[in-house]
Amino acid sequence: MSKVESLGIKKLEAIHYYVRDLERSRKFYTETMDYAEVAVSGPELEASGKQKSATFEAGDCCVVVSQPIGEGGRAWRWLQRHPDGVGTLVFEVEDVEKTFRLLDSRGGTPIEEVKWTKMEGGRVGMFSITTPFGSTTFRFVQREGVAKGYPGFIAHATPQGGKNKFGFSHFDHVTSNFETMAPALLWMEHVCGFEKYWNIEFHTNDVRIDDKNGSGLRSIVMWDRQSGVKFANNEPYRPFFKASQINLFHEDNRGDGVQHAAIVARDILQTVRDMRKSGVDFMPTPGTYYDALPTRLTQLGVNRIDEDMSVLRDLQILVDGSEDHSYMLQIFLKDSAGYHGDKEAGPFFYEIIQRKGDQGFGGGNFRALFESIERQHKAEGRL
Repeated sequence: MSKVESLGIKKLEAIHYYVRDLERSRKFYTETMDYAEVAVSGPELEASGKQKSATFEAGDCCVVVSQPIGEGGRAWRWLQRHPDGVGTLVFEVEDVEKTFRLLDSRGGTPIEEVKWTKMEGGRVGMFSITTPFGSTTFRFVQREGVAKGYPGFIAHATPQGGKNKFGFSHFDHVTSNFETMAPALLWMEHVCGFEKYWNIEFHTNDVRIDDKNGSGLRSIVMWDRQSGVKFANNEPYRPFFKASQINLFHEDNRGDGVQHAAIVARDILQTVRDMRKSGVDFMPTPGTYYDALPTRLTQLGVNRIDEDMSVLRDLQILVDGSEDHSYMLQIFLKDSAGYHGDKEAGPFFYEIIQRKGDQGFGGGNFRALFESIERQHKAEGRL
């Protein structure tokens, strides 16, 4: 693609999550995930937005969770159409006015003009746009003299809840599912100026011939070269299109949307060990994955890893790599609906990742996750 001017994105700053039960989310983030609650919505914001919110942080990961108060607010409108889920992705940018002009000139659809709000120490400018990510919007934020926080929120004098004992660092990438992803890819390329980074397509029947069922996908990763922000994008792949877990996500989410977000851990072995002790549920990985792992890593060009294979098997952490001997480690939490035993909690989930040089997405791990979700769907009688 031809080079286009960068939007000036600095990072994925936050995920804004809409829920029916803020107290359940508060317990999940502060107790299960050991995030700190740092701020809550003030009375004026709650009255104008018709929703109450809390902000949770662990390292550089920020999640804002909002629950409707009555009818008419953004959270209420989202939940009329969807289960709990990611309604907004928030990006910090260098120059919000420039970002607005670029998006507007390329066919982006701003929801409002740039609005500047005074905050303690400076000011914050922001605006939002619609996207092809279902009902999910993008918000762009510029900070001048304000390190963090959002207008209308009241910061706690002392953060409440967790201390980030799991060692979370920042968001690595966001993955979204579409019935057809071409419109989203074109939008990311021509409106946002993102570039293609990685792609894969496969079907579970590629290695396990089964005429009765199976699940497949096509996936293309787009990225913003300047910031390194990455979006993995999936669509169903025939045969058994309707049974593809990407299509099942579309049905569960009642539309396209964000499937998961990946959180970087400084030491994933210790993180997963501690999370399991705390009762966190992860997607299961069969022993056959680890039986085949040494041969697969050798074929990938990864001749040595720092971790003991028996420990990885015990913790059920996935490993993938590339020809330059670098690799990465990943594991996936159960989705919110499964975790809370409530379908309306939604199909969103978190991934924990540690990169040992490899900046890709791991075709083998992609398949392992895919097969794990397929096993879950079979257990639920959906395939």
